[in-house]
Amino acid sequence: MTSLKTEGPFVRFTIRGFVTIMRPMVLNLIFAFAGLITGGVINVLADDLPARVQPTSPHCTQCGHRYDASRWLALGRLLRGGRCPQCRSVVGRRPIVVEIVTMVIFAVLPSLIGDPVDLLFAAAYIAILILIIVVDLEHRLILHVVTIPSTLLALAGSIFISGNSLVLALLGAGLGFVVFFCLYWLGQQLFGPGALGFGDVTLSMTLGAMVGFPYVVFALVMGIILGGLISFALIVSGRLSMRSYVAYGPFLAMAGIVTVVWGEKILAWYIR
Repeated sequence: MTSLKTEGPFVRFTIRGFVTIMRPMVLNLIFAFAGLITGGVINVLADDLPARVQPTSPHCTQCGHRYDASRWLALGRLLRGGRCPQCRSVVGRRPIVVEIVTMVIFAVLPSLIGDPVDLLFAAAYIAILILIIVVDLEHRLILHVVTIPSTLLALAGSIFISGNSLVLALLGAGLGFVVFFCLYWLGQQLFGPGALGFGDVTLSMTLGAMVGFPYVVFALVMGIILGGLISFALIVSGRLSMRSYVAYGPFLAMAGIVTVVWGEKILAWYIR
């Protein structure tokens, strides 16, 4: 009996500690699963929106065959042979990469963002920015049907998330739009049409609404520097020429993801 009494507190402490450790892990797993599903949705939108067709259930981009539930995800199709059951076309790399990357990012978000409301909105913003990256890399398009509703969502979300407000979101959206509209106009004058797309202007507006002022400054500067450095490296390596087209949207979107997650830390570091 004495042994049981002495072990009781230890057992209770161990169980309590185990539960404490497992709680965040369970949330990470839930978000990982949500990220996997979100990656599948991103793939459908990345296929349908640039084609100007209404998004439908997951389908083969070659023959239009609609997959059954076991093949809705690219990873599911890979496990089922990796081919369309109708036309036998092979599942592409992009859908698999998008699902894995989105799943991994979502899985770590609960460890980086503590506030539940901030966490949910951050996940939504990151999903939107991943969609923008995929579409711009594949089609050189930043679709207004994505950026305009996303800006409205971000303005509404600014009322609820910490570190932002409707006023700051409006300031951020306005600053992002004005700065990149000036760059867009300047590019038209110096290099002609196509130097910078108007989609980059609306994306900057969306980023400004998502992160608010002054964080939008870091996002825009980071995106410009990132795009410049990578473009310079590609030119030096011979993979690009001075006249090659470089999509700035993915760099801005990546900078936006960094700012959504670490914006406050970046600001604190800058102030120090």
